[in-house]
Amino acid sequence: MSEPKASTTKPRVVCCIGDSHGFYTKLQNLWSNLQTTIDPSDFNAALIIFLGDYCDRGPDTKKVLDFLISLPSKYPNQRHVFLSGNHDLAFAAFVGVLPKPLDGSEFSVAWKEYEANEEREGWFKGDGYERMHLQGRRWAGSIKDKFNVAKNTQYKGSIYDAGPTFASYGVPHGSADLVKAVPDEHKKFLADMVWVHEEDDVCVETEGGIKHCKLIAVHAGLEKDKDVKQQLEFLRARDTRVPKIEALSGRKNVWNIPKELTENPTVVVSGHHGELHIEGLRLIIDEGGGMEERPVAAVVLPSMKIVRNTDVLAN
Repeated sequence: MSEPKASTTKPRVVCCIGDSHGFYTKLQNLWSNLQTTIDPSDFNAALIIFLGDYCDRGPDTKKVLDFLISLPSKYPNQRHVFLSGNHDLAFAAFVGVLPKPLDGSEFSVAWKEYEANEEREGWFKGDGYERMHLQGRRWAGSIKDKFNVAKNTQYKGSIYDAGPTFASYGVPHGSADLVKAVPDEHKKFLADMVWVHEEDDVCVETEGGIKHCKLIAVHAGLEKDKDVKQQLEFLRARDTRVPKIEALSGRKNVWNIPKELTENPTVVVSGHHGELHIEGLRLIIDEGGGMEERPVAAVVLPSMKIVRNTDVLAN
């Protein structure tokens, strides 16, 4: 009996690109380095997964979105996946393009759970706030404490550091004019972002040879003590009745691969955490964390090679 064709087919290259946070030049340089590193035929047919957080902190959110939007026409044989990060969800919330809650409720119903933080975080109270998802109000707010003790940095406008995003569109931080300033194609991009992406067969090089795995890409990770099937259904549905999406914004609770996914080999790849961390099939690719002095990185499968914007490569 002949071997199945799949066993002799060259594994498809998958590039998972970490948080760019408004650093357009870094993203351009990383893309160029990926092109140089990967065989051209493989690169042109690759699956490219952007892990979210395209906005805030860096100066050029508008240019970053222009670049991302241009990719499908420039590289028509690639497949592009744009995950929503927690920053992007908040940006989408502010400009009014988040899907409505599935149960028909108003976004304001969910504010109460976090209202103790409203004064400190200076939630947005300008035009349109009454119908806004909590994260949009936090994103465009004006935080009282100007110094972020955890990161040893100054806040840039809000708890999300959204000031540079407003500036990239030519409006002051916290101005409702941003809604008009953001082009329709950017709003469509923000509206279309997915909360999770799944692949049934991705190849990964391990010490024991090539391993065929499932892959789940989600900005922060999956919660460890909740049913994975239910989490995936919730993320696929983009259910916005929840004021804080743990899979997009959690920390320790989403760091590891949930135990039930370890029974069948599953890559779980995320950004978000401000670290580059690879442990087995848990891939966290956010070396930059939105810090100006740190690189933006990507991981290339099946090789597991890390590529950075700072790599100096011979063309």
